[in-house]
Amino acid sequence: MTKIQFNNALNNFRDKLYYYALRLTSDAERADDLLQETMLKALTYRDKFKQDTNFKAWVYTIMKNTFINEYRRNLKTRNTFDNSNNDFHLIYSNDKVYPAPDSFYRSKEIHNSIDALEDEYRIPFTMFFEGYKYKEIAEELDLPLGTVKSRIFFTRQKLKKSLKEYSDN
Repeated sequence: MTKIQFNNALNNFRDKLYYYALRLTSDAERADDLLQETMLKALTYRDKFKQDTNFKAWVYTIMKNTFINEYRRNLKTRNTFDNSNNDFHLIYSNDKVYPAPDSFYRSKEIHNSIDALEDEYRIPFTMFFEGYKYKEIAEELDLPLGTVKSRIFFTRQKLKKSLKEYSDN
């Protein structure tokens, strides 16, 4: 892939990457920063991209890892000690986001809907939701890859229908 092709491919994913960054950060400014950092890393490490691999997955992985590393870095620096007057005062960050009161109820409803599914749909979907790749799920459940993909797709459709009141659409 030439530099021009690489840059064009990266620019084609810019909007999708921004929306993914918004999902990760829940803040437009932080999403912009994450997008910029991801684009910079992708351009910096262009030579690390292997020609026969999935470009989209490569860029999304860069963004996810950048977000996780920044999150971990912020956790370490969130609590600091101030030793003025020989007293230690724990300073808490004001940027903590607390969940909305109804989010626990929504979460419970979502988990109840997932638990109500038949095993043949619930198990692959739950594994996918926990981070397993399609191929790993297929191997673990001894199913064809296409079957796993279709079951996860149909599960999403069922959940979308049963949880319509919680969707943004």
